[in-house]
Amino acid sequence: MPKETSHRGDELKTLGWSEPEVNRYVELFEYRQRWGAMNLEREDRLFLRKAEHALPAILSGRAAAKKSTNEKSYYRWLRFHLDAMKAAEAGMDLAENEQGAWPIMLEVELRIIDHYEPVLGLPDTIKAKALGPLRELLAAQAAALGSTQSYDFQAALIDLKAKESSRWRHLRDGDGTDRTYPLLSAEAAPGFRDEAHREIHGLIRSSFPSLADTDKSELTNVQPSESQSSDSQPSDSQSSDD
Repeated sequence: MPKETSHRGDELKTLGWSEPEVNRYVELFEYRQRWGAMNLEREDRLFLRKAEHALPAILSGRAAAKKSTNEKSYYRWLRFHLDAMKAAEAGMDLAENEQGAWPIMLEVELRIIDHYEPVLGLPDTIKAKALGPLRELLAAQAAALGSTQSYDFQAALIDLKAKESSRWRHLRDGDGTDRTYPLLSAEAAPGFRDEAHREIHGLIRSSFPSLADTDKSELTNVQPSESQSSDSQPSDSQSSDD
């Protein structure tokens, strides 16, 4: 029987499985792909086996295509928040060539992910939670370098969840009352981008389990690129990232 190389969560949905059950299956499948079934608890192995027994056999003789990096939930979550900020900046009264510090950080992170192509399964996304405090520290540094405006960091996701089911979380922890949005001049932005790259690159490269044995060359410099254009990734927000 052909062996799956990517999860089949969408098929479980069509079979009537609930969203929490499908999300659990996806998380366990991706974990097993990277670390093996022996590292799963017995209850999780049984649940995964039950899900796979419920799925029809692959009859094509060819395994399902593996998801590309930019199709992974964590990547799309970052892209969603970046696009929301870019749209908000279009309506702000900005000085010439002034730009937000938060989009710079997310652009940096996405470029690093593009380069190293981590698995972005459960082990990686658990480690990625450490990026939250790092982003806050960098944002505070940026606020001291330039001006600030107000931005509702939760509004875009709240609006999305009102339209469709999503397990994506807010970019920032807390109650959403802190709307400080640091802006950087054309002169200050490059230095901040370099600092963001050093810090974010160091954390991702040293902590993501799927990059422990990577043979990719070190990404030493990050500059704006067409890869972080306004072209959005698919809006499907079904995600294992809480």
